[in-house]
Amino acid sequence: MSLFSTLQQTSNALQAAQIGLQVTGNNIANVNTPDYLRQRVIYTPAPTQAVGNLRLGLGVQVTAIVQQVDQFLEERLRGSRSDLAKGEAEENTYTQLDALIGELSDTDLSTSINNFFGSINDILNQPEDLGVRNLTILRGETLAQDITRLYERVQKVQQDTDDRIRNAATDINGLLADIADLNEKITNMEGGVTKSDAVGLRDQRQQKLTALSELIGVRAVEQENGSVSVFAGGEYLVLDGIAREVYADEESSNGNNFVEVKIKDFESPIQSDTGKLAGLVNSRDHILGNFLNQLDTFAKSFAFEFNKVFSSGQGLTGYNSIDAEHFVDSDSLTEPLDQVGLPFTPENGSFQVKLLNRQTGVTETHDIFIKLNGTNEDTSLEGLRSQLDAIDGISATISLEGQLNIEADQPNVEFAFANDTSGALAALGIGTFFTGSSALDLGVNELVSTDPSKFAASKSGIGIDTDNAVELAAFADRALDSISGTSITTYYKDMVGSVAQSSAVTTGITEGFRVFKDTLEGQKLGVSGVNLDEEAVRMISYQRAFQASSRMIATLDELLEILVNL
Repeated sequence: MSLFSTLQQTSNALQAAQIGLQVTGNNIANVNTPDYLRQRVIYTPAPTQAVGNLRLGLGVQVTAIVQQVDQFLEERLRGSRSDLAKGEAEENTYTQLDALIGELSDTDLSTSINNFFGSINDILNQPEDLGVRNLTILRGETLAQDITRLYERVQKVQQDTDDRIRNAATDINGLLADIADLNEKITNMEGGVTKSDAVGLRDQRQQKLTALSELIGVRAVEQENGSVSVFAGGEYLVLDGIAREVYADEESSNGNNFVEVKIKDFESPIQSDTGKLAGLVNSRDHILGNFLNQLDTFAKSFAFEFNKVFSSGQGLTGYNSIDAEHFVDSDSLTEPLDQVGLPFTPENGSFQVKLLNRQTGVTETHDIFIKLNGTNEDTSLEGLRSQLDAIDGISATISLEGQLNIEADQPNVEFAFANDTSGALAALGIGTFFTGSSALDLGVNELVSTDPSKFAASKSGIGIDTDNAVELAAFADRALDSISGTSITTYYKDMVGSVAQSSAVTTGITEGFRVFKDTLEGQKLGVSGVNLDEEAVRMISYQRAFQASSRMIATLDELLEILVNL
């Protein structure tokens, strides 16, 4: 073995120490870089050299620079991030919904309900005071507006959530394309001729996979050529350098046009039950969707059932003319009333028409029968008109649009309604307090709002007593068949309580996901993270090796100079 062989051996050592210092410096520089995987230099002994009977080593050689990574841990961490992203999306939705309901404020729906029914009680104490009746009407309008406003605001959050789902499709496409592009670059750089990882490119791909896992639940499988295949459910999204495109497909559901993220090749939804996308979809369709359905049911039942009681009473004055709120299609005028598509369905029963002659003070009562037994004699709108028109003192007509109109024949005659057991008056919108058939169009009847004397507090005749007001005041606690035998107040309390309970459960589950993710990230830091103390030790070690190798070269230089001068 010559001095030149020793010089080569020392050069290898010098180069190895230099590479070690460079890798250590890169680790230190990326100590705060998200998803950075610590790099490590793989050293192996250089080939041996035969010198006579001796076998002498040629020093050290750098085999590869690789990342310190536990693929199983990375996969679990991606799964935990998907779970957390879904939980946080739902948690955020509940936070917004709680704020909109505002049960701890003075402007919540419960307060409006209590104020409305409290004002009806005031009528019992001052039945002749139109100001008291007007206050009740105003509070009824406030209640209707509060219901509509709450529905619209929650609906706005639902639409915003749908827009975020639409945007998620664009984000997913961008990440899939980036991962496919990085797959190609990594494959070309590693190319099977080196054992080193394409470390910088792999770090970038790791960041993309992390971002993707927060959007949708994915499974990433590294192939032998260094590329990563990405799967969602049973379908691949990325294979080598090929990325499948997803798109936001708009579909109609329950009168709403909502988007669904689908894989373009199959036109089928992405099968993922975790990730931000799954949380947004669940928020839109279930958390917000169910609340809107419950609020709409509340509004419908409240309006219809309250109107059934209200339309059976009489005010201080009667009607001279009244139009039905709800129309019947002109082709269905002779069909049974329970089959003509009214927003509320009447049933078999009857109601009374009370005619008051203001000149004589005499009140006449006429019975109107609503037959809905599933026979050929079932009452139609035309049949109802005929019965009403047969009463001496009023006339009934149906417009070309299918609207029933009732008018007094004489100026000194007023009419009102009583004892409706069929719900036909409320179903048609005749003599009602509330108008509309959903949370979005709830309002107060203009005939009542412009003339407080029409508020139906009496039950025995026009301006006789306040017995109907007693029933209206107690309506809040009355069990209703249309909402499974619960009262309006109980139904709303249960609805709000369910949101609060689900919100608390979601917050607890999300916090569990957050703790689990933090635990896995701690484990990852132990495997792949940069520890500055350890890197400092390595830096000193490489520094000493570099200094020793440099000193060795200086010594060899002196020896070679001696040989040259011999």
